[in-house]
Amino acid sequence: MILIITFSIAALIQKQKNTVVSVTAYRSSSQSTIFNNNPYNLLPLPTFPMPLSLEVNVAEQSASALNNSTRLEIYNFIQANPGIQFRGISNQLGISIGLAQFHLGVLKKAGLITFIRDGKYKRFFETKKYTHKTMQLIALLRHNTAKNILKTLLNQNKISHTELAHQLKITPQALTWQINRLTEVIQKNKNHTKTTYQLKNTYTPILTETMNLIKQA
Repeated sequence: MILIITFSIAALIQKQKNTVVSVTAYRSSSQSTIFNNNPYNLLPLPTFPMPLSLEVNVAEQSASALNNSTRLEIYNFIQANPGIQFRGISNQLGISIGLAQFHLGVLKKAGLITFIRDGKYKRFFETKKYTHKTMQLIALLRHNTAKNILKTLLNQNKISHTELAHQLKITPQALTWQINRLTEVIQKNKNHTKTTYQLKNTYTPILTETMNLIKQA
Protein backbone atom coordinates (compact mmCIF):
# COMPACT_ATOMS: atom_id res chain seq x y z
CA MET A 1 0.00 0.00 0.00
CA ILE A 2 2.80 2.43 0.96
CA LEU A 3 4.65 1.46 -2.23
CA ILE A 4 1.61 2.27 -4.40
CA ILE A 5 1.19 5.70 -2.78
CA THR A 6 4.92 6.45 -3.29
CA PHE A 7 4.74 5.58 -7.01
CA SER A 8 1.58 7.71 -7.40
CA ILE A 9 3.23 10.76 -5.85
CA ALA A 10 6.35 10.31 -8.02
CA ALA A 11 4.20 10.00 -11.14
CA LEU A 12 2.29 13.15 -10.23
CA ILE A 13 5.51 15.13 -9.69
CA GLN A 14 6.93 13.94 -13.06
CA LYS A 15 3.67 14.89 -14.80
CA GLN A 16 3.87 18.43 -13.37
CA LYS A 17 7.51 18.76 -14.52
CA ASN A 18 6.59 17.62 -18.02
CA THR A 19 3.71 20.13 -18.08
CA VAL A 20 6.03 23.02 -17.10
CA VAL A 21 8.60 21.99 -19.72
CA SER A 22 6.00 21.65 -22.46
CA VAL A 23 4.42 25.03 -21.62
CA THR A 24 7.85 26.75 -21.63
CA ALA A 25 8.75 25.09 -24.94
CA TYR A 26 5.41 26.11 -26.42
CA ARG A 27 5.84 29.72 -25.33
CA SER A 28 9.36 29.89 -26.79
CA SER A 29 8.29 28.20 -30.02
CA SER A 30 5.16 30.35 -30.27
CA GLN A 31 7.08 33.61 -29.80
CA SER A 32 9.72 32.55 -32.32
CA THR A 33 7.07 31.56 -34.86
CA ILE A 34 5.17 34.81 -34.39
CA PHE A 35 8.34 36.91 -34.81
CA ASN A 36 9.69 34.96 -37.79
CA ASN A 37 6.36 34.76 -39.59
CA ASN A 38 5.66 38.49 -39.18
CA PRO A 39 6.65 40.05 -42.55
CA TYR A 40 6.81 43.55 -40.98
CA ASN A 41 9.85 42.53 -38.92
CA LEU A 42 11.89 42.31 -42.13
CA LEU A 43 10.81 45.68 -43.54
CA PRO A 44 12.82 48.91 -42.99
CA LEU A 45 11.16 51.80 -41.22
CA PRO A 46 9.12 53.82 -43.72
CA THR A 47 10.18 57.31 -44.75
CA PHE A 48 7.74 60.08 -45.42
CA PRO A 49 8.84 62.48 -48.18
CA MET A 50 6.93 65.73 -48.61
CA PRO A 51 3.73 64.90 -50.52
CA LEU A 52 3.65 66.27 -54.05
CA SER A 53 0.45 68.12 -53.20
CA LEU A 54 2.26 69.95 -50.36
CA GLU A 55 5.17 70.91 -52.65
CA VAL A 56 2.71 72.25 -55.19
CA ASN A 57 0.94 74.10 -52.40
CA VAL A 58 4.17 75.87 -51.38
CA ALA A 59 4.89 76.83 -55.00
CA GLU A 60 1.34 78.10 -55.44
CA GLN A 61 1.59 80.12 -52.23
CA SER A 62 4.81 81.78 -53.45
CA ALA A 63 3.31 82.52 -56.87
CA SER A 64 0.16 83.88 -55.24
CA ALA A 65 2.21 86.23 -53.06
CA LEU A 66 3.74 87.80 -56.18
CA ASN A 67 0.43 88.27 -57.98
CA ASN A 68 0.13 91.73 -56.43
CA SER A 69 2.08 94.44 -58.31
CA THR A 70 3.13 96.28 -55.12
CA ARG A 71 4.41 93.07 -53.50
CA LEU A 72 6.29 92.17 -56.66
CA GLU A 73 7.89 95.61 -56.66
CA ILE A 74 8.95 95.21 -53.02
CA TYR A 75 10.32 91.71 -53.67
CA ASN A 76 12.33 92.87 -56.69
CA PHE A 77 13.65 95.84 -54.70
CA ILE A 78 14.86 93.55 -51.88
CA GLN A 79 16.53 91.28 -54.45
CA ALA A 80 18.38 94.24 -55.93
CA ASN A 81 19.20 95.79 -52.52
CA PRO A 82 20.08 92.99 -50.06
CA GLY A 83 20.09 94.17 -46.47
CA ILE A 84 17.77 97.10 -47.12
CA GLN A 85 15.93 98.13 -43.97
CA PHE A 86 12.22 98.73 -43.56
CA ARG A 87 12.30 102.53 -43.78
CA GLY A 88 14.42 102.33 -46.91
CA ILE A 89 11.81 100.15 -48.60
CA SER A 90 8.97 102.43 -47.57
CA ASN A 91 10.73 105.68 -48.48
CA GLN A 92 12.41 104.67 -51.72
CA LEU A 93 9.33 102.97 -53.15
CA GLY A 94 6.96 105.66 -51.90
CA ILE A 95 4.81 103.18 -49.97
CA SER A 96 3.10 103.99 -46.69
CA ILE A 97 4.45 102.30 -43.55
CA GLY A 98 1.25 100.32 -42.97
CA LEU A 99 1.11 99.06 -46.57
CA ALA A 100 4.81 98.13 -46.54
CA GLN A 101 4.34 96.19 -43.29
CA PHE A 102 1.39 94.28 -44.74
CA HIS A 103 3.13 93.27 -47.97
CA LEU A 104 6.37 92.34 -46.21
CA GLY A 105 4.36 90.10 -43.89
CA VAL A 106 2.78 88.32 -46.86
CA LEU A 107 6.17 87.83 -48.55
CA LYS A 108 7.69 86.53 -45.30
CA LYS A 109 4.82 84.08 -44.76
CA ALA A 110 5.18 82.81 -48.33
CA GLY A 111 8.86 82.08 -47.62
CA LEU A 112 10.15 84.53 -50.23
CA ILE A 113 12.05 86.89 -47.91
CA THR A 114 13.81 86.73 -44.56
CA PHE A 115 15.40 89.29 -42.26
CA ILE A 116 18.03 89.69 -39.57
CA ARG A 117 18.14 92.16 -36.69
CA ASP A 118 20.60 95.03 -36.85
CA GLY A 119 20.09 96.98 -33.66
CA LYS A 120 16.66 98.59 -33.98
CA TYR A 121 16.47 97.75 -37.68
CA LYS A 122 15.20 94.75 -39.61
CA ARG A 123 17.28 94.13 -42.71
CA PHE A 124 15.58 92.15 -45.46
CA PHE A 125 17.00 89.54 -47.84
CA GLU A 126 15.81 87.12 -50.46
CA THR A 127 15.31 83.75 -48.75
CA LYS A 128 18.06 81.10 -49.01
CA LYS A 129 20.32 83.26 -51.17
CA TYR A 130 22.85 84.26 -48.48
CA THR A 131 24.47 82.57 -45.51
CA HIS A 132 23.90 84.08 -42.09
CA LYS A 133 27.53 85.28 -42.01
CA THR A 134 27.09 87.06 -45.36
CA MET A 135 23.88 88.70 -44.19
CA GLN A 136 25.66 89.97 -41.07
CA LEU A 137 28.46 91.44 -43.19
CA ILE A 138 25.99 93.10 -45.54
CA ALA A 139 24.24 94.61 -42.51
CA LEU A 140 27.58 96.03 -41.31
CA LEU A 141 28.34 97.45 -44.74
CA ARG A 142 25.02 99.28 -44.72
CA HIS A 143 26.53 101.59 -42.07
CA ASN A 144 28.78 104.14 -43.81
CA THR A 145 31.49 104.42 -41.14
CA ALA A 146 31.75 100.65 -40.68
CA LYS A 147 31.86 100.26 -44.44
CA ASN A 148 34.70 102.80 -44.74
CA ILE A 149 36.69 101.07 -41.98
CA LEU A 150 36.40 97.67 -43.65
CA LYS A 151 37.10 99.11 -47.08
CA THR A 152 40.28 100.76 -45.77
CA LEU A 153 41.44 97.51 -44.18
CA LEU A 154 40.83 95.67 -47.42
CA ASN A 155 43.13 98.09 -49.22
CA GLN A 156 45.76 98.27 -46.45
CA ASN A 157 46.97 95.12 -44.79
CA LYS A 158 47.58 96.76 -41.40
CA ILE A 159 46.94 100.24 -40.06
CA SER A 160 47.34 102.00 -36.72
CA HIS A 161 44.46 103.35 -34.68
CA THR A 162 45.69 106.94 -35.08
CA GLU A 163 46.18 106.68 -38.84
CA LEU A 164 42.81 105.00 -39.41
CA ALA A 165 40.98 107.69 -37.42
CA HIS A 166 42.84 110.34 -39.42
CA GLN A 167 41.92 108.77 -42.77
CA LEU A 168 38.28 108.42 -41.81
CA LYS A 169 38.20 111.94 -40.33
CA ILE A 170 36.66 110.78 -37.06
CA THR A 171 37.89 111.07 -33.47
CA PRO A 172 39.95 108.24 -31.90
CA GLN A 173 37.10 107.72 -29.41
CA ALA A 174 34.54 107.32 -32.21
CA LEU A 175 36.84 104.83 -33.94
CA THR A 176 37.17 102.80 -30.73
CA TRP A 177 33.36 102.56 -30.56
CA GLN A 178 33.16 101.42 -34.18
CA ILE A 179 35.94 98.85 -33.77
CA ASN A 180 34.12 97.33 -30.80
CA ARG A 181 31.19 96.64 -33.14
CA LEU A 182 33.48 94.94 -35.66
CA THR A 183 35.48 92.63 -33.37
CA GLU A 184 34.25 89.51 -35.18
CA VAL A 185 35.77 90.77 -38.46
CA ILE A 186 38.79 92.83 -37.32
CA GLN A 187 41.90 91.60 -35.53
CA LYS A 188 43.32 94.02 -32.97
CA ASN A 189 47.07 94.01 -32.24
CA LYS A 190 48.68 95.87 -29.34
CA ASN A 191 52.39 96.66 -29.25
CA HIS A 192 53.34 98.77 -26.22
CA THR A 193 51.44 102.04 -26.79
CA LYS A 194 50.59 101.40 -30.42
CA THR A 195 47.41 99.63 -31.57
CA THR A 196 47.01 98.33 -35.11
CA TYR A 197 44.14 96.66 -36.95
CA GLN A 198 43.82 94.16 -39.76
CA LEU A 199 41.10 91.96 -41.20
CA LYS A 200 40.84 88.41 -39.94
CA ASN A 201 42.00 86.03 -42.66
CA THR A 202 38.75 84.03 -42.75
CA TYR A 203 36.77 87.17 -43.55
CA THR A 204 38.93 88.66 -46.30
CA PRO A 205 37.51 86.62 -49.25
CA ILE A 206 33.88 86.88 -48.19
CA LEU A 207 34.25 90.60 -47.42
CA THR A 208 35.66 91.27 -50.90
CA GLU A 209 32.71 89.46 -52.44
CA THR A 210 30.20 91.20 -50.21
CA MET A 211 31.72 94.61 -50.87
CA ASN A 212 31.30 94.05 -54.62
CA LEU A 213 27.70 92.98 -54.03
CA ILE A 214 26.93 96.21 -52.16
CA LYS A 215 28.56 98.25 -54.97
CA GLN A 216 26.26 96.61 -57.51
CA ALA A 217 23.25 97.27 -55.31
